[in-house]
Amino acid sequence: MARLLLAGYFGCGNHGDDAILLGFLEGIRSLGHEVSVLASKPEKMVNIYGLRAVPRMDPGQVGSAMDECDALVFPGGSIFQDVSSVRSTAYYAGLVKSAKKRGKKAVLLAQGVGPLNTFFGRAFARKAFQRADLVTVRDPESAKALHDLGVRRQVLTGGDMAYLLPAPKPGEGEAFGAGGMKSVVLAPRPYGKDGRVVELFSDLTRRLFQAGFAATLVAMDEQMDVPLIQKIAEKNGGKVPELKGVSGPIVLQERLSRMEGVIAMRLHAGILAANSLVPAYMISYDPKVAAFANSVGAPTPPRIETVDAARVIDGFQTLVKDRDRRVEDLRGRLPALRKAAEVHVEALARLLG
Repeated sequence: MARLLLAGYFGCGNHGDDAILLGFLEGIRSLGHEVSVLASKPEKMVNIYGLRAVPRMDPGQVGSAMDECDALVFPGGSIFQDVSSVRSTAYYAGLVKSAKKRGKKAVLLAQGVGPLNTFFGRAFARKAFQRADLVTVRDPESAKALHDLGVRRQVLTGGDMAYLLPAPKPGEGEAFGAGGMKSVVLAPRPYGKDGRVVELFSDLTRRLFQAGFAATLVAMDEQMDVPLIQKIAEKNGGKVPELKGVSGPIVLQERLSRMEGVIAMRLHAGILAANSLVPAYMISYDPKVAAFANSVGAPTPPRIETVDAARVIDGFQTLVKDRDRRVEDLRGRLPALRKAAEVHVEALARLLG
């Protein structure tokens, strides 16, 4: 048994990152490791997930937690990127450096690498991946990104940790609907100038209604997505329903399992839908979204820069017209996707002995 200190964008109000964390914990459940988590909101980790947590921005407490652990483990996510800010990459690279200085193992698992566009972002990431004792990535594109960075070491490729989350129980609740219309979850995310996303998803809500569906918005990230979906609702007179009271990815999967389908930009909205055996029509802003769609047999996602609502509605209706077959296809693909996610857990077990 080892003492693991987990690092990532956890407890920050992002359902995708918390899904990665909980999937990893599910994967190592039988191994008996002692776990603590660096989190933005430690009280959430304790109250909702029952995990010991340390404030991620408190240097003293982080240092003490690192002294007590055997290994610093990053269970996954797109944390090594500099699109939002190079400070994020610098922070995570600094954690790796600190762990190695203390004589601890540093483990980077299931990483989604990039985009890394700045000189300093690339430099910080390169050093972190070169210093780590073990590196695995969640897709071939991330392996290529590391190679392009000049990282020359063995890198294993597996799947996303969120696939290790337990699936919702069959028949857990009735299907959502409104006025006889089946519900569809919309999961937008900010991209470029928000006006493009707001216009597209506002038009989608109206067109879905005209096609006989009830649109329901979900904020996958409470900091980034809440303001966005408020703007989308305002464009429709403030009348678009939202999924409320979603405390985490387990609850979100249960809600998604009762939906007719999902239309999403957010990668983990698609992954959690797949775990819930719900077809997702994706809109791409990044190659990882198209890679996910291909892995679950979904249509090739149109790009956010060029797609319009009419095309999305046509694509979504084609998807759900054959919903039963799509669900069975997802059911057949999930075991392989979960097996791919287990690659990271198995690699960690070999490292720790």
